[in-house]
Amino acid sequence: MAPCLGSGLVQAGNRASFAMSALKLLLVNGGVKRFLLQNVRHMVPNSCFSTAIPGSPTTGLGLAGHNQRMLQRNLPWKGIRGRSSSVAGAQKAAESQEDTLLKWFLLLIPATTFGLGTWQVQRRRWKLKLIADLEARVRAEPIPLPTDPLELKELEYRPVKVRGRFDHSKELYIQPRSLVDPEREAREAGKLASSADSGANVITPFYCTDLGVTILVNRGFVPRKKLNPSTRSRGQIEDEVELVGIVRLSETRKPFVPQNDIERNHWHYKDLEAMGRVTGAEPILIDANLKSTVPGGPIGGQTRVTLRNEHMQYIVTWYGLCAATSYLWCKKFIMKLPV
Repeated sequence: MAPCLGSGLVQAGNRASFAMSALKLLLVNGGVKRFLLQNVRHMVPNSCFSTAIPGSPTTGLGLAGHNQRMLQRNLPWKGIRGRSSSVAGAQKAAESQEDTLLKWFLLLIPATTFGLGTWQVQRRRWKLKLIADLEARVRAEPIPLPTDPLELKELEYRPVKVRGRFDHSKELYIQPRSLVDPEREAREAGKLASSADSGANVITPFYCTDLGVTILVNRGFVPRKKLNPSTRSRGQIEDEVELVGIVRLSETRKPFVPQNDIERNHWHYKDLEAMGRVTGAEPILIDANLKSTVPGGPIGGQTRVTLRNEHMQYIVTWYGLCAATSYLWCKKFIMKLPV
């Protein structure tokens, strides 16, 4: 019985040493380690987890070394290592591909901003030409006023001359308006607040004796305190006069601009069709020039020919963004420096 018991103990020790050696080799994979720990401990008693068996002719250490060699010989460790290397290589290739995609995607930012800057250069050239054309048209010699609507559409901002009488009983008021004064605007350019008084532009029916039609004439600006015609009776001309004005077309209501209040005679934009219905005039409007101003009357010359031109600011902005993003892109992907 004793030799059999000793042989059984030796075999149990061999199995325990083999299992522990296998566990030590499988530490590279935590999932396999947990799996074997959960299963080997059910197969081998806790008392057999020993490196040496007392009374046995062979030490546990020798059995463990023998079992470890057997594991290395029989288990496919080389395949596991090969698969690990393949996975690492695939991950590295995927990261390299992602970096390439990110590199070319981020290059779109400086390319787009450069395109927008170039587009603003062209827009500024077009705007300057448009302003020059308007100024040249305003300074042109006045021509007789045509009554053909199609011809009038081609003559906006063109000076025309008419002769006739005003009908002051049907004045219309476009308000609020400020005085158009190029010299004052040049002095106050860049200021946050303007010292201009608020008032209105006076639109008066004008019967053209040479054409036999009634048109609308923007006589000019009056301050709010002079809005009532009785306060400027000196400037209400009754005689026949000849004046020069700038052809203007009807306007459409812009966003956030209130509707015209016809009953209160409070107009916010020039709706020539509606103005013509109220006054009985043709939907033709001219802005009287500054020379038409009479003492005590509205101040003429209220045609604003300057156009908004902020393209230079946009050019500096877009090209500046292009330069900054190009520098960061080169630093990141060309010089390989941390951003």
